[in-house]
Amino acid sequence: MLYQRSSQLFAEAEKVIPGGVNSPVRAFKAVGGTPIFVKSAKGAYLYDEDGNKFIDYINSWGPMILGHAFQPVVDAVIEKAKLGTSFGMPTELETQIAALAVSMVPNIDKIRFVNSGTEACMSAIRLARGFTKKDKFIKFAGCYHGHSDSFLIQAGSGAVTFGTPNSPGVTAGTAKDTLLAKYNDLDNVAALIEANKNEIAAIIIEPVAGNMGCIPPKKGFLEGLRQLCTDNDILLIFDEVMTGFRLARGGVQELFNIKADIVCFGKVIGGGLPVGAFASRNEIMNHLAPLGPVYQGGTLSGNPLAMAAGLAMLLALDNDRAIFKRLEEKTAYLESGFNKVLKENKVDYTINRIGSMISIHFDANPVVDFQSAAKGDNETFKKFFHGMLQEGIYIAPSSYETWFITDALTYEDLDYTIQAVDTISKKF
Repeated sequence: MLYQRSSQLFAEAEKVIPGGVNSPVRAFKAVGGTPIFVKSAKGAYLYDEDGNKFIDYINSWGPMILGHAFQPVVDAVIEKAKLGTSFGMPTELETQIAALAVSMVPNIDKIRFVNSGTEACMSAIRLARGFTKKDKFIKFAGCYHGHSDSFLIQAGSGAVTFGTPNSPGVTAGTAKDTLLAKYNDLDNVAALIEANKNEIAAIIIEPVAGNMGCIPPKKGFLEGLRQLCTDNDILLIFDEVMTGFRLARGGVQELFNIKADIVCFGKVIGGGLPVGAFASRNEIMNHLAPLGPVYQGGTLSGNPLAMAAGLAMLLALDNDRAIFKRLEEKTAYLESGFNKVLKENKVDYTINRIGSMISIHFDANPVVDFQSAAKGDNETFKKFFHGMLQEGIYIAPSSYETWFITDALTYEDLDYTIQAVDTISKKF
């Protein structure tokens, strides 16, 4: 394939945008080469500036659960834009989508809309601290909750050490209240809690990790976290920015029947527009201004375009309960096909899948946390990524990202993808 126009556009972008991109992973640094500039998308397909067509497996990193340019969402945005794009005042639409979200998700009474998943997670931590009157929180190595300072922390030297910043601009003072735990390791979490008795406000987790590839929780892990939080007066925060309204109508809480204290949303809830949200039961949410002392605000929060897109998306999902079964079946079909061809071609690999999230790790050992994810063969992944591009398939340009399946994919698309993996893996 030719990428002449994309290459020209990237060169122009580098002159006026840091690194030529507005989010680092888009720069292809992990895989080499020049980023592809997309011109349009429809259904399961992307079309770039050079006229190339790709089957899309990132789907804007998750929200295009019903495909690109899904007509009800497009129509809702167009009609709402005709009436004005932003008011900075309340609208009926905000109440409508809030009521629908609350009806779909277990264990929440109220929801507050923001503009991104980063804002949602940042606000959830602030709310947890304000509610519990404690300062520290636990996050897990490899889980990503946005680029707020307190989340950009790397692991210390052991289970009971403080985190240290892994981005310049994040202060040690900010880092000291962030404790790092190992995903899928309850003993590690228990040790952190014991070493910081009565100081921890919250544990925040991607209940299904998607930022170190797809890594589902081990059996009993989320249940164990819930019990640890209950026993120690700690709030459990589920970051469902990726999983919310994707793995089930009510997200991971419904899927595993586990109650979180605060839930963060993004991606699907915005129908492709920038939206985030966090939600909880009344006693916690009523601590937010203007009812309570914990401040959070935003001029464009709940803006009509985003609310219109989100409402159209949630209504479509709520009215088509079978979609989650269809997505599960399509993703399982891919997994079965990948297993067959990768085994036949004697490739060292592990596939992780849950619902409509899946990833291929180029390592034969189980991938259960960030440490095991990091052992994957990145050189093989680079060949795999560029091989898929040549076959007309777009996956995330990083081995640390999950694939997101859209209902717009046909079984012909899936068969083509399996055949492409077969063709590429024969060359490893």
